[in-house]
Amino acid sequence: MRTIPVQTRSRAEMVDITAQVRDAVRESDVSSGICVVYCPHTTAAVTINENADPDVARDVLMGLDRLAPRDWPYRHGEGNSDAHLKSTLVGCSERVLVEEGRLVLGTWQAVYFCEFDGPRQRRVYVQVVAGREPSS
Repeated sequence: MRTIPVQTRSRAEMVDITAQVRDAVRESDVSSGICVVYCPHTTAAVTINENADPDVARDVLMGLDRLAPRDWPYRHGEGNSDAHLKSTLVGCSERVLVEEGRLVLGTWQAVYFCEFDGPRQRRVYVQVVAGREPSS
């Protein structure tokens, strides 16, 4: 398992961590299997989405703000209930296929760490699991 440190700079942002995940896959020496990317934080998440146009990430964050506004009358006393909701909506992990020692991502796809309660020092865990060889 590999730990990827992520330093966020604002309350809400999407950080492209694809290169670090690719490095973890390369270092694993797994030729074929699954890569699990997991976020252990309750106010952050991991997702896969387009990396060609930065407006996509901004639109995702705006859409999540609309679904879970910061100023809603939440009961949780820390003032970050919107971040907990956004984390729940996006999810704490992603699975990506690994083939020939590489992530199987679409042309425009990237793996993102999603910050909803920053800025903070965060971490993401990456585990690469080898697939089973077919029996003959």
